[in-house]
Parts: sequence; structure tokens; C-alpha cells
Amino acid sequence: MFDNLSERLESSFKLLKGQGRITEVNIAETLKDVRRALLDADVNFKIAKEFTKDVKEKALGANVLNAVKPGQLMVKIVRDELAQLMGGTAEEIDLKRQPAVILMAGLQGSGKTTFSGKLAGFLKNKKSKNPLLVAGDVYRPAAIDQLKVVGEQIGAPVYTEEGNKNPVKIAKAAIKEAKTKGHDVVIVDTAGRLAVDEDMMKEISAIKDAINPHEILFVVDSMTGQDAVNTAKEFNDRLDFNGVILTKLDGDTRGGAALSIRKVVDKPIKFVGTGEKLDALDVFHPDRMADRILGMGDVVSLVERAQEQFDEEQARKLNKKLAKNQFDFDDFLGQIQQIKKMGNIKDLASMIPGVGKALKKMDIDDDAFKGIEAIIRAMTPSERQQPNIINGSRRKRIADGSGTNVQEVNRLIKQFAETRKMMKAMSSGKMKNMMRNMPQQ
Repeated sequence: MFDNLSERLESSFKLLKGQGRITEVNIAETLKDVRRALLDADVNFKIAKEFTKDVKEKALGANVLNAVKPGQLMVKIVRDELAQLMGGTAEEIDLKRQPAVILMAGLQGSGKTTFSGKLAGFLKNKKSKNPLLVAGDVYRPAAIDQLKVVGEQIGAPVYTEEGNKNPVKIAKAAIKEAKTKGHDVVIVDTAGRLAVDEDMMKEISAIKDAINPHEILFVVDSMTGQDAVNTAKEFNDRLDFNGVILTKLDGDTRGGAALSIRKVVDKPIKFVGTGEKLDALDVFHPDRMADRILGMGDVVSLVERAQEQFDEEQARKLNKKLAKNQFDFDDFLGQIQQIKKMGNIKDLASMIPGVGKALKKMDIDDDAFKGIEAIIRAMTPSERQQPNIINGSRRKRIADGSGTNVQEVNRLIKQFAETRKMMKAMSSGKMKNMMRNMPQQ
């Protein structure tokens, strides 16, 4: 995500050298390179030009403190302008009314059905809502079945009417059903359509008029780049939607849609899809995204993800085991599972300032822990709980059982010993005092 843009911007700032004031002379080459980087990221030319113009106005004549170099000041200015370009602050969906009706719109293949399920899961698990999914795509083969599968996975019911090919009537009946059964959110999935398909555009306009949704969300595949922005404008002219959803932001995308769409349609990006899993959905924070684009990490989002997976009772038990030096391979495996629940490993690493850049060229994916898990699962319960009993013959058996070799088993056991030692130190008085002194929310 934004890897190429991040690298290009970083190299642009290196062009700005020297101490003291930023002048039109020493800023010219940097801004030219920044504009090229934005254009290469598929940002609209007019927006890229306006962006560098705004940066120039803010940078020219700015006094540079003795402790700050011109390049560092430029990073700060570009960061603030990027955040502003993408909307400035996060905007979530309106859920005040009961039931809150959300209408999904977008092109074919943009990911509306999957996102509808992700949104239902997000509202159910993080907002304590009781959502009802509505299968309003009556044209695409297996669309209804796909939504049923997604609904079952997240534990949300799906309203369908077999044989009914009228999405307007289906949506109206679903809202009536939601009121009867106490659902406080209704998410209406609709068929994908092209803005040039007049009949299909009239249909979604008719759905809008019939159900008067509180939120209309336009779902767009971020990998389509500038085309996504143009399509968003055409849909907005017809529907006047409330917000944009960018899917597949974890893919090989240049980022132009994320950077341009707010400026073009004047509607906020509300959520981004960051993976195929049903929990791979994030509220869009322009300021945090700007930090990540410039390689500053996103510690706030990282902490939020960790808190979502934090089990207080489990943490207390683990702390007791650490204090007694009883941390074992079962605990180690449990910690791996917690980390995996937080999301893609490379994505998590990119949230740590400085680490993301170092890992860009490394092949890290969701299978990063696969070998470690296989080795631990090849151990007997006694071996997991008492690592000290794992001798040479046991290591050979574990290697054979996990499809690895003895060297990999030895390496894991050594790493585990070092981890246990480090975690015991972290549970010492010094760490407890630090935690005790942290501000309470």
C-alpha cells in the first residue's frame, strides 16, 4: 500500500538541503519531484498541481528552527497537506436513527457484497449493533448465496425473497422485517452497475427514493486508480452519496484514488478494506494514512488493534506464569494467535515507525508463523509445558512431524528461551511501575 509513493516522496525530500530559510530556489526541484510522484501514483494532474502549489505557499518564507532542517519542515508541511487532501479527519457512518438504513452502490466487481458483510461484522462486534443484511442483487449469479455465506460467517441474518426480481420491493420489505424483529441497522446490498447504464442507474435511484436511506455508501476498487475517481463523480451526480468505501487497499495499488477522491466528489472516505478476511476493515483516518505514506508509521491504529484482541483475564494468568518463569510453548502459541488476529503481519509492521521501511523488500505474509506453529503442534503436551525435556531424539521426532528439519527446531527452541527470558524481565517491577504510571482512560 503506497510503497512506491512513499519511496518517491522520501527521495524528493532529500533534494532539499541546507539550513535556514526555505526559498523558491531551493524548493523548486523538490516540489517538481513531489508532483511527479503524485502523478505516478495516479493522482489527477489538476489535484497534484494544486497540492504542490498549496505546499509551496505554506513553505515559502517559513523560518526553520536551528534544530530542524528544511527537509524536515517540508515533510511536516506535506504530511499536513496530504491529510487535508484526504479529508482531514475521520468520518464514520450515521447510526442515530432506528433502524439506520445503509444503501450500498458501486460498479460490478468492486466488492460491495463482501464489504456489506464486513460492515455488518464491524457494527455487530465493535458497535454492539444488530444488523440485517439484505440481498438486493437480483442479477448476478450466486450473489444471494455469497451474501448468505458471509452473513453466516459473521453471525448476521440475511433477508432474501426467492424468485422476486424487484430490488425496490425487496428493500422495502426488508426494512419492515427489521422493524418487526428489532434490527437497528439495515444494510442493502445492490447489483453492480455502470454509470452509463441508464436503466440500472434509474433502478438504484428508485431504491433510494423508496427506502430513503440514512447513508448511501459508494464502494470502489482502489486498484482501478483514477478511473475510480471518475466513476465516483458520475455516481455522486446521480445519487448524492454520503461516503466512499475503498476496497483492496492492501493490493498493488498506486493510491491515486485515496488521494484524489475526496477533492473530486467532496465526500469523505469512511472505510477502507485492507484484506480478504471479514475483519479486514478499518475506519479511514486521513492523518494516520498521511503518516504511513511518509513512513512515520501508525502507532495509534496498532494500539487500537492490540486493544481489540486484549483479554484481561488471559493477561493476568500469563503475568503470573511469567513471574514464576512458567511461560511455555502453549502460551507462546497463544501469543502468536493473538498477533495473527490483529491482521496482516506486514501491514502491522508498517505501523511501527521505521520498521515498515526496513521490511518493504522482505517477503512477509500471513504464513509468516506457519513453520513455528507446525513445530509447536508436533510437540507432545508434556514437551510444550516442559521445554527442558526436549532432547536430541525428541527434536528429531518433532522435525519429522512438522515437516521441518532439526536446525529449524533448534532455532525455535533457542528463540523461545530468549523470548521467555525477555518476557520475564518485562514482567519485573520496572515494567509494572511503568504501567502503573500510565494515564488511565
